[in-house]
Amino acid sequence: MDNPPLFQARWAWGPLCLATLIPVALLCFWLWPVGQALCMALDEWLFHALNRPLADNTLWRSIWTLGSLRPFDIVVGLIMLMLLIRGDWVFKAVEVRRAFFGFLVTLLVLVVIRALFSKLVRLMGWQHHSPSMVFSDAIMLSDYYPALEARWELKDRSSQSFPGDHASVLLLWALFMSLFSRRLMQHVLIWALAVLFMLPRLVAGAHWGQDDYIGGLGMAILALGWSYYTPFAARTSAGLVRVTKPLFGWLARLPLLGRLSVIGARG
Repeated sequence: MDNPPLFQARWAWGPLCLATLIPVALLCFWLWPVGQALCMALDEWLFHALNRPLADNTLWRSIWTLGSLRPFDIVVGLIMLMLLIRGDWVFKAVEVRRAFFGFLVTLLVLVVIRALFSKLVRLMGWQHHSPSMVFSDAIMLSDYYPALEARWELKDRSSQSFPGDHASVLLLWALFMSLFSRRLMQHVLIWALAVLFMLPRLVAGAHWGQDDYIGGLGMAILALGWSYYTPFAARTSAGLVRVTKPLFGWLARLPLLGRLSVIGARG
């Protein structure tokens, strides 16, 4: 029996309009003086609540220092990838390859949106410094571990923190996975991981909360909408599956690799 396609090669105008209007609404709320005041009040409280314990709690500081190192982003990426391509979890084994390419092309849409939005942010003067560069009482991880900063790029500050690039990828992954999740625990785990992996930059002060829940979330919703609710994801992922079929056929013959659903399963 043929498997129904994960992606529909048609325009879903209702969801697409919603996925376009939500980011616009988030941005308008953020630009509204009252909305901006609310965001700043929330973010100032959040920053100090997360950042202050770094001064006295060694375990707290060690955990978030590890999470703020650039190489840890690779670990995060691998965890996200393994959950995406794990057969018979969110996606059936025969669907994994299509899901992988579908997410890949959706990520490409996010890159384009990020590039265009960055130009708009610079043009409109919406850019700002991270909280660690604003508050004089901020606890800087780089002050505690200067060697780690020099060698591994400890991320605890930014002169251009809006929007949150790191958060946009995590949120896009969570939204994408949630579209296909059917069990409550899948949703809980997916969103718990997304929030957990966003926290290091918030704790260290490299980003305000609004960089993530306004900028990062808005870009993620927009990217998902213009990929999933248009023919783009369906047609591009189908083309990639077809073009790479010989490559995956060869990889499937290799020990261990052939056991991965993304390589060995046939959709």
